[in-house]
This record gives sequence, structure tokens and C-alpha cells, in this order.
Amino acid sequence: MREIPLFPINAVLFPGMPLHLYIFEERYRRMIRRALERDSLLGIVLIKQGVEALGPLPLPHAVGTLGRIAEYNVHEDGTMHITVLGLERFQIIELYTDKEPYLTGLVESNPLEFPNLLNVHRQSRSLALDLRLYLNGLNRSRIEHVDFTHFSPPDDPLSLIYLAAALLQIPPHEKQPILEANSVNDMMLLVGRLYRRENGLMSMINSTEDQSARRMAWLN
Repeated sequence: MREIPLFPINAVLFPGMPLHLYIFEERYRRMIRRALERDSLLGIVLIKQGVEALGPLPLPHAVGTLGRIAEYNVHEDGTMHITVLGLERFQIIELYTDKEPYLTGLVESNPLEFPNLLNVHRQSRSLALDLRLYLNGLNRSRIEHVDFTHFSPPDDPLSLIYLAAALLQIPPHEKQPILEANSVNDMMLLVGRLYRRENGLMSMINSTEDQSARRMAWLN
């Protein structure tokens, strides 16, 4: 167990994934400066209750991701842009609100269980196909600066799960159960279910857009 600073935000960070943050509040500037002076580590936690900025310290979910500050840029006015790389899951054992102007917590590592790896590898092939289909749908939806034409999913099932979860364009509260899953099997099932739902919705949207485009072309 260790005590770490906790950064509560409206986002979920997964191990192996990057997160780009803009730091403007003095309490969080202080947190980042201290982290950089020590080991560059901080905990990223999704807000359960409260607001992200300019208010009382919020209540976070109990499971978060330990992150390392990989890059940072301090501006003349003291604000910062940082990139945090997710390392591993943790569970908050005790939350402290009175030691610093920001949250800190006593946390312990929360490793995943790995039962039935053969089944996980089978499911990962299906998830890779769903992920490609989803990204192709995003391209068709003409989302700016997105080009996944040459995208190749990772072979490692856990890396694939974390990448797939990070890429999903859904609210953070729908991603938190993925991070909290007890086993890689449960995590795979959750991510797969979300991709089937999102791909179904994407197919309907793109089909509707195609029909509208054909109708407009016919009218013109």
C-alpha cells in the first residue's frame, strides 16, 4: 500500500493508455509540482459525486488507475499541459481530504484475475473485428482528424481491451465498470457488449445518413 495524490476528473484512464490534461487550478498545480519533485505518480479517479473544478473536493469512485506524468509543459501563467500514462489499477483503502488542498488516498494495487485464458483469446478475435468495424463507422461519420484506415489492433488481449475501452465514444460512467471488473473475462464481456451496442447504433445512423443523402441527390 502507498499514499498517493488523487486527481478526480470526468474521465477514466486505463492502464497503458495516455491521458492529456490541462491544469489550471492552483491546488492541482501544486499537486503536479509535488508529484514531479517526487516520483511523477498520481492516481486518476472518476468523479462519483461533485464537480471537476472550482468547487469542493469531489467524491471519487474507489477504483482508479495509477498514472505517471510522461510529459509536461508549464506555461508563463503557471498553468500546465501534462500527459499521464496509465500504469495499473488500484483500490482506494482510505481517502484523505484534510492533508492537502487536493485529495490524497491510501491505495493498494488491484490486479486482474486471469481465469480461462483460452476463452479470452477466442473472444479477443471477435473484439478486434468489432473494434475495426467501430472505427470504420467513425470514419464514415466524418469525425474530424480521425483516420483509422491502417489501424491494426494489438495481439495481446488485455492491451486490446484497454485500447478498445479507451476508444469508445461513450460517457465515463459507462467505462468505469470496465475498469472495476474482477477478471479479464468479465472485462472482455463488458467491452464486447458495449461494442455490439455502439456498432448497432452506428449502423443505424450511417444508414439514415445514406438514405438522406440519396433523397437529397434525387430532389436536386
